[in-house]
Amino acid sequence: MIPFLDLKNINQQYRNELIDACSRVIDSGWYIGGKELESFENNFAEYCGTQFAIGVANGLDALILTLRAWKELGELKDGDEVIVPSNTYIASILAITANNLTPVLVEPNINTYNIDPTRIQKAITAKTRVILPVHLYGQIAPMPEIMEIAKKYNLLVLEDSAQSHGAELNGKKAGNWGDASGFSFYPGKNLGALGDAGAITTNDAELANMLKALRNYGSHEKYKNLVPGVNSRLDEIQAAMLDIKLKFLNEEIQHRRQIANLYLTGIKHSNIELPLTNINAETYEQHVWHLFVIRTKNRDDLQQYFTENGIQTLIHYPIPPHKQQAYKEWNDLNYPISEQIHREVLSLPMGPTLSIADAERIITLCNQFQV
Repeated sequence: MIPFLDLKNINQQYRNELIDACSRVIDSGWYIGGKELESFENNFAEYCGTQFAIGVANGLDALILTLRAWKELGELKDGDEVIVPSNTYIASILAITANNLTPVLVEPNINTYNIDPTRIQKAITAKTRVILPVHLYGQIAPMPEIMEIAKKYNLLVLEDSAQSHGAELNGKKAGNWGDASGFSFYPGKNLGALGDAGAITTNDAELANMLKALRNYGSHEKYKNLVPGVNSRLDEIQAAMLDIKLKFLNEEIQHRRQIANLYLTGIKHSNIELPLTNINAETYEQHVWHLFVIRTKNRDDLQQYFTENGIQTLIHYPIPPHKQQAYKEWNDLNYPISEQIHREVLSLPMGPTLSIADAERIITLCNQFQV
């Protein structure tokens, strides 16, 4: 079986360094909010090109706490509207509703799967306060256009960079375009912890200070709580391991790009749509390929065919947010592009340890698929 993503082998590459990092933390006697966290925050901020990185417990908290911080700072209030892609993973939307804000779903570009700026413009109302673009599957959203719209209408921009560590456009990385950005370090991400972890990047010192308080019970200073916060702290062991893996992130991205290039040039099935068919070469080079997502009207048959041939594939994601029971009030809404995407997408194996031989076998099976 060729696994979709071999986490054991990915982390095995750095096993000795990861064990040394764990031992260092254990021996330090300091497990929360210490030197390992400070080191990773500094290094990740430098990697993204931002002034600040604030470690939190997970990627969802990164988004929730950023929106909450803006409420505490008087930038947002209950009922304000947040524009968000209609085909994103539900976490992007959960963060909005968790803050008593109103999600406004906007359809993506069918070829890039990222939010369509022309549709953003049409969705803006007097209550719009935030645009939340998602750099889906590892490709940065059309941020120059989005930032231009935000500037025109005086809107905040919160990037969902959970899948796009290292993605870049016009020399600027994901996490350094908007007013803030939320990252996930879930184990399966391009930069993955060995457990849950997340971070927020920003160049806004006031926002960074508020976030540091909110993640720690609302406390800027021990036993002094200025705002009602939560417990959402990136612990020392996860920070130490992320700091190790950050050193190898660019190398791993290059391998992902090599595999993606094999897929893009090798898969030639008339019923399989490849990603980025209308994207210029410069943008393509900045994709970090968290996922390699193909699209076909025969998705379920193709997935079964791969399974029978020993290839594990996944669907990201089978049900669009507006069809989820969690948001049953939206179930009758119509987002045809998103519905088509969720009906047709299939993610092929992709990762820094996937071999060229395995990729070539996947390509051969794709091309031999009988509709």
